[in-house]
Amino acid sequence: MEKEAKIYVAGHQGMVGSAIVRELKRQGYANLVTRTHRELDLCRQDAVERFFETEKPEYVFLAAAKVGGIEANREALADFMYDNMILEMNVIHSAWKNGCRKLEFLGSSCIYPRMAPQPMKEDCLLTSPLEETNEAYALAKISGLKYCEYLNRQYGTDYISVMPTNLYGPNDNYHPTHSHVLPALIRRFHEAKEAGLPYVTCWGDGSPLREFLYVDDLANLCVFLMNHYSGNETVNAGTGKELSIRELAAAVAEVIGYEGQIRWDASRPGGTPRKLLDVSKAASLGWTYKTELREGIRLSYEDFLKNPIRAER
Repeated sequence: MEKEAKIYVAGHQGMVGSAIVRELKRQGYANLVTRTHRELDLCRQDAVERFFETEKPEYVFLAAAKVGGIEANREALADFMYDNMILEMNVIHSAWKNGCRKLEFLGSSCIYPRMAPQPMKEDCLLTSPLEETNEAYALAKISGLKYCEYLNRQYGTDYISVMPTNLYGPNDNYHPTHSHVLPALIRRFHEAKEAGLPYVTCWGDGSPLREFLYVDDLANLCVFLMNHYSGNETVNAGTGKELSIRELAAAVAEVIGYEGQIRWDASRPGGTPRKLLDVSKAASLGWTYKTELREGIRLSYEDFLKNPIRAER
């Protein structure tokens, strides 16, 4: 990407989009185009088409999405599928119609099968059934990355996709029921510490294994791939390291300073047993992550303390 090129970051107010904006500015890209949801509803095809016809961005980072944790996905299957499929198709299609030079689609590691061989390589996509608790979201993300691939194959576009592992960091969502596991734990242990609670109850039995990537590291990879990668196959974004949810909860409690007991409610869903990405492809391209988990949790907790959404009930 040339420094003066016009770059549109879709979803710039979210955790991923805001990190991409920070990284682009850090690297000297100044001609950035953004729109809030109020200014541009990406689920409205006519509005998206007008935006692209007017702005004609040369590069697009598609980081906008409707996201949530296990409970949110279980409660709103249809909403997660519809909103994500509509917004991504609108953006990708309008980018193609208006001559966008390169587009990068942000997906999620939940696109891979529930029982995929570990660590999960990019080519295990669509080889067996998905995890039921987030199947609707996963199907929408698979559709987006496949549409990018099909445009490349049919029309010779240069559209790429990146599949991040579990993300966390500045500007995360700390909602008590609609957040992902790490920000949910940060809020839960913080509030337990403030209230002097003797124990905290976490979902599941704590055995599922998870990998976590600090969002600013992902943003660095996103800009790197936009400049250095072209291809139909997606690129995994992660650390290649995993830990159990039980170990994660203990680490969060320690960073926050909560000294009470951690209990587990095995009647609650825990999700996929294991979800580790094979990150050798990104490594072969010359990229690796920088932020270790404990440091990332510390930085995330600092962000949480100044994030007003934590007050929502």
